[in-house]
Amino acid sequence: RSLEGLKTFSCLEELILDNNLLGNDLRLPRLPHLHTLTLNKNQITDLESLLDHLADVVPSLEYLSLLGNMACPNELVSKDKDEDDYQRYRYFVLHKLTTLKFLDTRKVTKWEREEALLRGAFMKVVKPMDAKASSSDTASVSPETHYTPLPSGSRDLTNHRGVLGKCRYIYYGKHSEGNRFIRDDQL
Repeated sequence: RSLEGLKTFSCLEELILDNNLLGNDLRLPRLPHLHTLTLNKNQITDLESLLDHLADVVPSLEYLSLLGNMACPNELVSKDKDEDDYQRYRYFVLHKLTTLKFLDTRKVTKWEREEALLRGAFMKVVKPMDAKASSSDTASVSPETHYTPLPSGSRDLTNHRGVLGKCRYIYYGKHSEGNRFIRDDQL
């Protein structure tokens, strides 16, 4: 859980921290010679703060692996993630850490590096606001109340009127059947 002892190893070149309980509070000392860092199967969820920290303290980093963390969106962590989510993650990481040659298990290609320079800053995954944070604008939500997309007036089982309400679901279209017959030149 703690990396305090690493301060004395300023010439460290490889560091394997797999299968620990390291989270978003991970702070490495400045390690200018570190070229390999593996943080597989930890509890890291905040990718951007981790990458900003690594860019500051490990300028020579060439190999990074974050598999098994919630910050690394792939099928190993979550079944609702796919290869597109993972590729966006790669672009964002390569945008932040430009010296990487390997990310997770794959070599960084020239094409990926060019895409990361062009679009990497826009590949950040933004989390929706908490109900507590948004409750300052709307009525307060008690922790016992579970979310339902229907207005509170429609929850009464004896009241069977139709209701109109807003849903928090956002459709991105990546699993759409309607788009599979459209070619790129038709867009």
